[in-house]
Amino acid sequence: MLAMEKSMARPSRLTQLEQAVAACRSTVLVLLLFGLASNVLMLAPPLYMLQVYDRVMVSGVVETLVMLTVMTAVALLVFGLLDATRSVITARLGSWLTARLGPVYLSNSVRARLIGDGSGAQPLRDLQSVQTFVTSPGFNIFFDGPWVPVFLVLAWLLHPWLGTLAVASALLLLGLGIANEYVTRKPTIASSLAQIAATKHADATIRNAEVVRAMGMLPALMARWQASSEVALATQQRAAERGALLIGLTKFVRYFVQSASLGIGAYLVLQGSLSSGAMIASSILLGRALAPVEGAIGAWRSFSMARIAYQRLKAQLHALPEEPRRTRLPVPEGRLTLHNVSFVAPGSRTPVLRSVSLEATPGEVLAVIGPSAGGKSTLCRLLVGIAEPSAGEVRLDGSELRHWNSEELGRHVGYLPQDVELFAGTIRDNIARMADADDEAVIEAAMLAHAHELIQRLPQGYDTVIGDGGIRLSGGQRQRIGLARAVYRIPRLIVLDEPNANLDTGGEAALSAAIDEMKRHGCTLLIVGHRPSTIALADRILLLKEGRVELIGPRDEVLKRLRRATSSRAEPEDADAARSA
Repeated sequence: MLAMEKSMARPSRLTQLEQAVAACRSTVLVLLLFGLASNVLMLAPPLYMLQVYDRVMVSGVVETLVMLTVMTAVALLVFGLLDATRSVITARLGSWLTARLGPVYLSNSVRARLIGDGSGAQPLRDLQSVQTFVTSPGFNIFFDGPWVPVFLVLAWLLHPWLGTLAVASALLLLGLGIANEYVTRKPTIASSLAQIAATKHADATIRNAEVVRAMGMLPALMARWQASSEVALATQQRAAERGALLIGLTKFVRYFVQSASLGIGAYLVLQGSLSSGAMIASSILLGRALAPVEGAIGAWRSFSMARIAYQRLKAQLHALPEEPRRTRLPVPEGRLTLHNVSFVAPGSRTPVLRSVSLEATPGEVLAVIGPSAGGKSTLCRLLVGIAEPSAGEVRLDGSELRHWNSEELGRHVGYLPQDVELFAGTIRDNIARMADADDEAVIEAAMLAHAHELIQRLPQGYDTVIGDGGIRLSGGQRQRIGLARAVYRIPRLIVLDEPNANLDTGGEAALSAAIDEMKRHGCTLLIVGHRPSTIALADRILLLKEGRVELIGPRDEVLKRLRRATSSRAEPEDADAARSA
């Protein structure tokens, strides 16, 4: 494993998956050596039979029988230990691969989700499929298979007829294995894709359980899930039925050939061309030679599933390569600059944002208003580095956001999206962004967000456990805890997207106080919203329409221009905001 770590540390253009596979080469070599030793030791039973029948039975020397028995027992004991050790190595190899690549694919899946990939946690399930195969007995066939010709040659040395039978049966079983691959490959791939689609339907249904139950959507969603599931089951059944027929035929060939070898051996013994010991030994050798071939056919389905999963894993990293490590930049002050920023969503040709330019300085509050679908939320996503502009630049303290390492940029950014998602854990965990933190820092964030008293009214205070998405909390409570998470450790840039959407009067007052305090701390704040409490705190206002900057300037000046606009030319939301302010 140390060799694996050193290999992974060397710079390479290979993907992390390819690096991990390359790092396993020394382990594979060890497994091949174990395969060699195990197969050599498996010569003990046929040699034992050969010696017992041809020497002991003739000489009648009991001491020779005892010695042969002891030697065979020792050989088989060592074989058992080697086989157990080999199983331990493959189990550790599978665990190592998952431990090494699990974080890679979790991070990759998060990035893929941001660009519209709906595969979710499927890469992690694919990785689990590969691990399951690596730790299964079927994986050892790769290390036993190369020694099949050795056993065939030994059978040939006992007698050419037996060798011919052994080679013919091995080729027949190999042909059945190829046929198994041919007839099951397409149904296996179709089954895998349909199963993924069914899982996505199920995940979406469970994730939106409240809406599903409240509006009676379960039957319709269940029908969609069943349609995908039935396709998966039908193709899986088709592959299983075809494979079962070939596996049954394989077993027939295997057992018949082994019986036929005894029959041919007996005939040769009667003809005086073969000894009794050689007859029994040849049967054992033939069984050992054909075992990996038969095992490969039996394990072919799990191998096919693992191979399909591996191809998906490989394609995932090629489609979304590893982010390069950037030079660590100094802590920003919060100067935000956008220059001719445009954004086109993946798969679309219509720009969501068109040549947006703006500046915001530390200690300034910029309110973004505009009609729905005007690009406000997209602008927020660009400002916090969730998405990259299709054209133009987004800079923080003069450095483009893409020049930052994402986890380092995140320490200096606070973000409150429209839909606040909290994670399974405690209130404290969520405010601390699921990382280890001092109690003082967590409480300070709650104080800044004016959520401390709200949290203290919960059963266990900061240690109150919430479910996925904060389902034990109201929308307003989630939003205020999300605000505390956004202002944790006083980030230099804070972006709030409709932060008062679920707040009552008291919550709005707490939000206003929090914004005012963060402004005094010198943070740069960008807030999307039309409510008077939001606009009243703004130093400047940006009016965004159809992805373009319609107006931008000091609050009073922009509001004055909006008030002068005729109702026929002003968007209702803008007019309401101006009248309220």
